[in-house]
Amino acid sequence: MRQFMLPDLGEGLEEAEIVTWYVNEGDHVVTDQPLVSVETDKAVVEIPSPSSGRIAHLFGAKGDIVKVGARLVEFAEGAEQDTGTIVGELATGEEQPAAATRSESPARPDAQAFPAVRALARKLNVALDLVEATGPGGTITRADVERAAKRMSHSGPAEPLRGLRRAMAQRMAAAHAEIVPATVTDEADIEDWRQGEDVTIRLVRAIAAACKAEPALNSWYHSGTAERRLIERIDLGIAVDTGGGLIVPVLRNVAERSVTDLRAGLDRLRADAIARSIPPEELRGATITLSNFGMIGGRFANLVIVPPQAAIIGAGRISKRVIAHRGQPAVRRVLPLSLTFDHRVVTGGEAARFLVVLKSDLELTS
Repeated sequence: MRQFMLPDLGEGLEEAEIVTWYVNEGDHVVTDQPLVSVETDKAVVEIPSPSSGRIAHLFGAKGDIVKVGARLVEFAEGAEQDTGTIVGELATGEEQPAAATRSESPARPDAQAFPAVRALARKLNVALDLVEATGPGGTITRADVERAAKRMSHSGPAEPLRGLRRAMAQRMAAAHAEIVPATVTDEADIEDWRQGEDVTIRLVRAIAAACKAEPALNSWYHSGTAERRLIERIDLGIAVDTGGGLIVPVLRNVAERSVTDLRAGLDRLRADAIARSIPPEELRGATITLSNFGMIGGRFANLVIVPPQAAIIGAGRISKRVIAHRGQPAVRRVLPLSLTFDHRVVTGGEAARFLVVLKSDLELTS
């Protein structure tokens, strides 16, 4: 038998969720024929067959979480074994553990409860390991089970996080454990903008200007080696709300592109992100990120930085406010700005100066 393992999907991803199998056991497939689509934290990726042959066994079902290097497909003929170092390429190596599914979880000690209480829990469909015990010596009582059942009656069924939400939970936990965030805020007076101004493109342009003034924010920091890398080219991650979660495609080299080119590129990336058809390479290598959450609502935010980046800019909801203008109170349109930075590698002065340039560029009339 010849086995094909889940290949490396890039950027340190360790697992993926099976979305759809395109083949069945017993099917004959040819090289590069799509076998399965899997969902990572960034996109849905089709995995092609590494060679021709008849499929003897498929490992994992729709919704299962498969680890990189775990068995994916077993072919009926041939003695080679594939470890799948990158998508579409073969390599040999030792057999890896089978696919890990969502049902696998660390074993928990048996809850302490009398048979009658266990029977009550089964009747009320209450998992004892979720019940807070208040009885002597940590014993679960009838009242504990009834209290848990009452709480559960007011909530929907428990559901595992899938796809983007599951990946978001993992990435946010990692960012929280590593990043030391600090946030500064301000507002840009945009009352003098011409009618129909492209808000997102103005933000992109302003970020490019601010990165040139304060390069420390357009950088990567690798905490394992305590090394900072300043990056000359500005590759801007643009957070896109897909309904099922955020995807952050990358708008490349924004400082050197025309407004027309930036808008066309942004429209393409946004459409591909919403359709979940964006190529994986378009999701990698952002040097700084923009979250234009004000298109939905909210003024200011403490944003989350995804390592190895050092900063993220948030644009809040544009609204009319009374502010001082030429020494007099006036009702003006203002754009709230939030800058969250990694205080391990970016100083407060650098962040403040970045924000000053960002605000100043946005307040230009054109």
